Amino acid sequence: MRSLVFGLLFIVLCVGLTHAETTEEDLLVSPRYCLKEITKSDERIRSHGYPAETHEVTTEDGYVLTLFRIPYSPKLKNQNAERQPVFLQHGLFSNSDCFLCSGPDNSLAYLLADAGYDVWLGNARGNIYSRANTLISLNSYKFWHFDWHEIGTIDLPAMIDYILDLTGYKQLHYAGHSQGTTVYLVMLTERPEYNAKIKSGHLLAPCAFFEHGKSFIFNLLGPLVGTPGGVWNQLLVDSELIPHNDLVNRVVDNSCNAASSICKNGFMLFANGGYENANVSSMQVLIETHPAGSSSNQGIHFLQLWASHEFRQYDWGTKKNNELYGQDLPPDYDLSKITAPTHSYSSNNDALCGPKDVDTLVSKFTHLVEDHRVPLQSFNHLDFIIARNMKELVNDLIVERVQSYD
Repeated sequence: MRSLVFGLLFIVLCVGLTHAETTEEDLLVSPRYCLKEITKSDERIRSHGYPAETHEVTTEDGYVLTLFRIPYSPKLKNQNAERQPVFLQHGLFSNSDCFLCSGPDNSLAYLLADAGYDVWLGNARGNIYSRANTLISLNSYKFWHFDWHEIGTIDLPAMIDYILDLTGYKQLHYAGHSQGTTVYLVMLTERPEYNAKIKSGHLLAPCAFFEHGKSFIFNLLGPLVGTPGGVWNQLLVDSELIPHNDLVNRVVDNSCNAASSICKNGFMLFANGGYENANVSSMQVLIETHPAGSSSNQGIHFLQLWASHEFRQYDWGTKKNNELYGQDLPPDYDLSKITAPTHSYSSNNDALCGPKDVDTLVSKFTHLVEDHRVPLQSFNHLDFIIARNMKELVNDLIVERVQSYD
């Protein structure tokens, strides 16, 4: 029932923006609006002439995670050369397609492959590519009893160990977007031994502090679920948040074909910072597999950070906090434990993880190598994965920084 509520809300937000000239009858009977199979990450990679592999990793608590791999570049024909692995991790509601949706000329995964790297794309538990567990049914609330803390402490280490064991390397490069940066910080603070396995880290739109977040999401939902114990917490906890729905995604995708403003307005609801840099073609590709599914606890945890102004573990309330943590409030993540060479890439127009909150992160990140601020004032949170100018403003710099370590 709770998943249905989230799904209906998403339909209202997205389908409600449909172009006025597109009628319900059009959506049902026109061949243009027929449903079709989504293109998965490995198929998407192969469609551009690149080799692709699919791998599965089972975590210690039974989640089966899917990794996609671009082992080499057809442009370089370097399949027999040494290829340092690079690992890319997506954000909330997302999956591996976010690093592929702008195609070979712009997307980070292809650019790194063409720079000679062995590229791996991760998928966190609960998204459309990682919806199995060897111990728990997908239909059980226990399946969704996790948040990004578990992704950082269990999923990332499992995927990194798998990549290093298979390739024979002792270190890899890491790049993450949004929640992909949060889980990186969690891993290196809670399991500091993994600092030694990171050759360089690259954080796109880094998210840890949210005191100054401007997105309407904070003001709308923060007061309801940002502190534990309320009825909304009890209603929403341990459920799937905005589940993937093939019908909804296809309707929205076809609506984008009918009018590009629909795509832009729909994405603006989440970016809340304008869309003048957005590539509509990239958005259309992304919509096929987004939103990709996640636990409600992930969203609640982010809203807790907004309410507390701290970067700390999940707040279950005083009683359960004492049982789990031995104290009234959840412990903070100790950023001083991060020693892996790490670069930050942020933007002024990010309504979720904005410049003032990045300032807070930088002030507490004692070993940060570089704090890069995208010079274009209009660049926003989603532009790191869908902007038509992201190659020049961000991705080329990441590739250059990665190469500087090799």
